[in-house]
Amino acid sequence: MDIGELRRDYSQRGLDQADLNPDPFGQFELWFQQAREAELLEPNALVLSTVSPEGMPYQRTVLLKYFDLEGFVFFTNYGSRKAQHIAENAQVSLLFPWYTLERQLAIAGTASKISSAESLRYFASRPRGSQLGAWVSQQSSIISSRQLLEMQFEKMKEKFLNRSVPLPDFWGGYRVKPISFEFWQGRPSRLHDRFLYSLEGGNWAIARLSP
Repeated sequence: MDIGELRRDYSQRGLDQADLNPDPFGQFELWFQQAREAELLEPNALVLSTVSPEGMPYQRTVLLKYFDLEGFVFFTNYGSRKAQHIAENAQVSLLFPWYTLERQLAIAGTASKISSAESLRYFASRPRGSQLGAWVSQQSSIISSRQLLEMQFEKMKEKFLNRSVPLPDFWGGYRVKPISFEFWQGRPSRLHDRFLYSLEGGNWAIARLSP
């Protein structure tokens, strides 16, 4: 099927270096807040890319749960495919696809586990169903049926009936510490604005990239 005629010219806005925050975390916070104000579906959704020990890249969507000057935090099962990849190669990339705003943001960095105490604080804030789901799912493993998954969920509901759901020792968070940010803003005629923040001697340098 030839879909070459599918195209759109991006013309909402531009991006000038003079308007950029010298701190990429500050620029991220601005764009993230604008994505929230635009009421985008899951503005905290990002594509996490990892590489297998065989050198094969994999991507999946995860949800950013919080960020600070130390990095960007998401949560997962420590037995999942993504976690296995990170254990072998902690270098990852994050992509925020804010298409409605004709924007995307790519972040490259290194992932590491956060502390159990930090994971527990977030786990305790989750809805009870999500807490139980963390106990049920052996993430990325092959299962025979949906029915088996639902049966395990019912068992966990009974197991933790009338008491708090504890943090599984196989579940928790990763923090991605960035080494680069690339902010991309769509422009007409495919002459997009791209700005790369790179760490140089502990400081962030900004460069415009050709589209």
